[in-house]
Amino acid sequence: MRRITLSLIAIVLSATPVLAQRGLQSTDFYKEIGVGDVALSPDASLVAFTVTTIVEEKNKRHREIWLQRLTDGQPDGQPFRFTSPRQESTGPTWSPDGSLLSFSSQRGEDDNSIWFVRVAGPGGEARARRGRPVRRQHIKGVNAQPIWSPDGQWIAFTRAPNDGVKAALREGWIAPNAISNTVDAGRFDGRVITSMRYKRDGTLPFLPDPATRDKRQLFVVPAEGGEAMQLTDLPFDVGGVVWSPDEETILFTGNERQDDEYNEEQTGDIYSISRGGGTPRRLTGNPGSESNPSFSPDGKWIAFTYTAERGALSELRVVAVASNGEFQGESINVMPEWDLGFGGVHWTPNGSALRFNAGVGGNSHLFQVSASGGTPQAITNGDRRLSGFSTSRYGNTIAYTATDPTHPAELYVRRGDNERRATSFNDEWLEKIDLQPAERLTWNVANGTEIEGWLIKPVGYTPGRSYPMVLKVHGGPHGAYGNTWFRTFHTLSAAGMFVLYTNPRGSSGYGHDFQYATMGQWGEMDQEDYLTGVEAAITAYPDIDTNRVGVSGGSYGGFMTNWLSSTTDRFAAAVTSRSITNWESWYGTSDAQGLTEYEFSGTPWEQRELYRRLSPISYVENVTAPTLIIHSEQDWRTPMPDGEQWFMALKKLGVPVEFARYPRSSHGLSRGGEPWLLVDRLERLTSWFAYWLVENGGNEVASN
Repeated sequence: MRRITLSLIAIVLSATPVLAQRGLQSTDFYKEIGVGDVALSPDASLVAFTVTTIVEEKNKRHREIWLQRLTDGQPDGQPFRFTSPRQESTGPTWSPDGSLLSFSSQRGEDDNSIWFVRVAGPGGEARARRGRPVRRQHIKGVNAQPIWSPDGQWIAFTRAPNDGVKAALREGWIAPNAISNTVDAGRFDGRVITSMRYKRDGTLPFLPDPATRDKRQLFVVPAEGGEAMQLTDLPFDVGGVVWSPDEETILFTGNERQDDEYNEEQTGDIYSISRGGGTPRRLTGNPGSESNPSFSPDGKWIAFTYTAERGALSELRVVAVASNGEFQGESINVMPEWDLGFGGVHWTPNGSALRFNAGVGGNSHLFQVSASGGTPQAITNGDRRLSGFSTSRYGNTIAYTATDPTHPAELYVRRGDNERRATSFNDEWLEKIDLQPAERLTWNVANGTEIEGWLIKPVGYTPGRSYPMVLKVHGGPHGAYGNTWFRTFHTLSAAGMFVLYTNPRGSSGYGHDFQYATMGQWGEMDQEDYLTGVEAAITAYPDIDTNRVGVSGGSYGGFMTNWLSSTTDRFAAAVTSRSITNWESWYGTSDAQGLTEYEFSGTPWEQRELYRRLSPISYVENVTAPTLIIHSEQDWRTPMPDGEQWFMALKKLGVPVEFARYPRSSHGLSRGGEPWLLVDRLERLTSWFAYWLVENGGNEVASN
């Protein structure tokens, strides 16, 4: 018998009065305020962060830099706007002494979008707080995100040497190595492509030929400004820039095989160069990629991430270094027993430990591990997801954002074990909304593996009444749901439905073997996890009508929605977003062929039977669930032809189907799309399920 457990997520991030009047509606998105880009000043007297609001009448997002004053590491007073409400501003960064705050903002005809504002007074009070005009300035020579040297005397940055130079009309549209010719180049406004990397999701319409694009190089400028000195001239992009504590050496990362379209190996490396220039030295070698280098405070050690091959578990390594940055001896893996992903690695100020963030199950937190090796220990806790960690000079104060199932992200500050919430941008409008908490649900599949999920009840739930349920499927497949804000779940709840969302095998946050258990078995293996999850939810809540269960997801979740509706008769309605229908045709139109080359152990012509066996289009004749197809016109990750194939097949089969195509939209429509289109998508999804599962009670489904 499968073991099922159900528990209520009890964390309460704020005391919210009980003034609820209704459930969440799609148009409530216009009220949401986002918090991100957290930057704590070195002395922990101020936190800079980005606030994103929705300007409904203009169908756009607006971003500003705000500040929060701190006293003894705790919020002091209310946060206040720092940059102009008439301009877009992002990416706050402090100088090492906290006297300057830089940010990115394109203003007027000025080609340089990097601005610096002096923050004056003891305790770091911004002059804008007293109503005085803030003097924005450029630092001569700095025209990209600044990377300050530890003593504040130098600024490094990376950019393509010709950034800011107006490109010629249609530059890069015709591959330099093209053999075919034209009678009149001025009359041809199409593309001639010879590279496989001619498109990338989120970039419209297509990329210029890689051979015509300058690579990002490393530059250095004195902090007082001057002519930028170009330190590198390499045939690949420079990134991951960090200074040595003595400011004499700069580390950076790059991949010498960046333009090799047929390279399937991990070939990223760490390089060093003197601040004064010279020949870069490659510090690491292949096979395997090294990235994210970081000097210890005393300059004697470097921490970095090592990944042996695609799909391998990444390691956090530490190695001794000489004064010129050269590695000395063998590196050590400081957490050999760690079985999860990680990111955002940085040293503690005393150099004794390393901190990093990681997702564990449905949560995401900050961890610390001894620099000499050991078992990582969690610094933060709770059923929530934390991100954007920023630490003060002495490491005793940390700022970050936190979100849970009933709260969008807000700013938090922590000193020692004392955590305080610093912002409450979303509290006022949320007070009027009835949001159901997420209840944790676990069950075991046939081989004994425990699967985790969450269940949200309908708004106004009354025991004994009958309710439909929608199963939501995440993307990836190596993504993960968890304790974070998902507006879609609450709009479905407001429409009278249970919502079940799960992390089946293939999800991240449960160990490396769990994450890659579905290799070559997409749909075939994790189908069990979803179906047994539905049964676990029905067991926990017998009020769920077994004849009124819907399924919905996007990206891999869209593939899985198609798979479940074509290989089972469990679901009474479906909404499939940015989905995959046919792996063979997807391979030729997507920007991510390497995904299935790795996961399916080859190309479609090498694994033809597998590609076809795992394609929902192979079983489309079995679909009976009324289906809404949502797809974006400029989605290059899961391109439009997959949605078109599914629509045409269902239409020919007589299955109730609608096809919503969104213009000016990429794969990320549901997260960062135009506000009007995002809200429209949310309303269509909710109304589709409301029609087939709530209003018609499954009766029309049975008749089709």
